[in-house]
Amino acid sequence: MKSAMRIKHVEVFHAVMLTGSVGAAARLLHVTQPAITQTLQHAELQLGYALFTRQKRRLVPTREAQALYPEVQALMLQLESLRRMASALRQDQDSPFRILIVPSLAVRALPDALRIFRKAHAGMPVSVRTLHSNDIARAMALQEADVGIVYGKLPHPALQDELVATGRLVCVSARKTRADKRTTVTLQEVLREPFIRIDERDPLGAVLADHWSRLGLQAQAGMTVQTHHIAMVMAEQGFGPAIIDSFTAQAASGEALQVRTLLPEVPVEIHAVQPQGLRSPRAVADFIAAFRSVIAPA
Repeated sequence: MKSAMRIKHVEVFHAVMLTGSVGAAARLLHVTQPAITQTLQHAELQLGYALFTRQKRRLVPTREAQALYPEVQALMLQLESLRRMASALRQDQDSPFRILIVPSLAVRALPDALRIFRKAHAGMPVSVRTLHSNDIARAMALQEADVGIVYGKLPHPALQDELVATGRLVCVSARKTRADKRTTVTLQEVLREPFIRIDERDPLGAVLADHWSRLGLQAQAGMTVQTHHIAMVMAEQGFGPAIIDSFTAQAASGEALQVRTLLPEVPVEIHAVQPQGLRSPRAVADFIAAFRSVIAPA
């Protein structure tokens, strides 16, 4: 009676599909070549069909192997997630307080918040990683950090979130003349010329693209960047206007940058996310309170 593949079979099959040879698969898994060959043979014996044929010293996947591979890839991703979560749960009292935060908010708001946080937790080590909002959601679901700071509300069954602050989208540009003291600008005005836009894979980039689409407007091709802080720096250097969040705009230095509220106004929310169902440690609550105290919009 034939039986299904075991986890060991799956790992070896996946390694051979990735590398194309027994030798390379053995190096990838840190085992011997005979061990790879034996495991493959055992897997094929249990399945009842061949997974590879040998052609010019390389292993070529059979039709059955090609059909299995997408499912094996999905399983390997789940196994990697399991390993990462198991590693994240292996903590002791000396483990650092782990923060995940979007890059733009790590420039000014985070240091200010940490100064306040350290007053109550002076001896606690801190670990900071910058990721984009969607990547933070995935990492938090695997409990790779204690708290995450993201743009917008990210619906995820494994996460709970808390509103930290509400700001708005603003237009920033190099100040051409001190006589121009306007504090607002319409989206139609901005879109008349190429501007610096945020990648639509960013939550706020997607919100903005949806916004001008619903208004029936067309955006001219300009420069696309991944973070709001980079967009602000490029605007300050004269590469064109940029639409960013008001929180990032607070990090602008000096008077070289003109900041105007975008009309019609588009709200921007900052949320703190944590794994669903976990009781928040005191440190998490203190950090969120500290971050809220420094991130309030101007």
